[in-house]
Amino acid sequence: MDEFLTLSLPPMLIAALAAMACALPGNFLLLSRRAMLGDAISHVVLPGIVAAYLLSGSGSGLVMGAGALGAAGIAALLIEAVTRRSGMEPGAAMAVVFTAMFAGGVVLLETTGASGVHLDVEHALYGNLESLIWLGAPPPELLRLTLITLGLGLALALVWRPLVLCTFDPVFARSMGIPTGLVQSGLTAATALAAVAAFQAVGSILTIAMLICPAAAARLLTRSLPAQIAASLGFAVTAAFVGYGLAGYVPLWLGLPFTLSASGMIATVAGLLLGGAALVASHRGAPGL
Repeated sequence: MDEFLTLSLPPMLIAALAAMACALPGNFLLLSRRAMLGDAISHVVLPGIVAAYLLSGSGSGLVMGAGALGAAGIAALLIEAVTRRSGMEPGAAMAVVFTAMFAGGVVLLETTGASGVHLDVEHALYGNLESLIWLGAPPPELLRLTLITLGLGLALALVWRPLVLCTFDPVFARSMGIPTGLVQSGLTAATALAAVAAFQAVGSILTIAMLICPAAAARLLTRSLPAQIAASLGFAVTAAFVGYGLAGYVPLWLGLPFTLSASGMIATVAGLLLGGAALVASHRGAPGL
């Protein structure tokens, strides 16, 4: 039991908090047909990481996180600007911005000599969940994700009515004097915050699964927004705990000499939950996506 509390429970809790933080804005991204925003933000952390190292000379997790958050914020602003000024579809604007920024990060990495320094980019992309154990003190990611998840939940409660109106009927919301552009920018900022907070634990590439899969599964099985959000949080926690358990314990129980990637298994379980929800919904006549 002591081994479980020290080595397994903290990363499970961190994974669950990261999944819930992503699921909260993910519901509104899904309903407003902006699901690709999470994928866009997950790609732009690389130039932020490289730029943070070049400016500070440090490859610490705090510096990388600050660089990634800055890059995500810039990407969010660029996506909004391109969408508004060019009339381009949001999905196309996201594709332009995240591919350009990701390519810029690769160029920076290869031309500045930063690629020869251990920046822990692999962990930034694929996560480092297994190492987040309790040794004398809780891992800092646990407190950080707790505060961010609670903060996102509180912000959602405070802006619930304008956010719902802007999500389902932005024209009506504008007629009521609601600043729809500001609300959408706030949702983009919340998505960036959740994605960057999660990427050090579950990896930036896999964060997209937590942003969309729980919300999509909940959408298929519910008929009201509060029920959808509650169900998405339940799916997020289930994916985190079941995925971590399958990755770390099942191979050992089977006598295999290795374990699986916790982040990858969590994303896989999230996808399976979505597939199961789709099968159930096809028999119940639940609303589609």
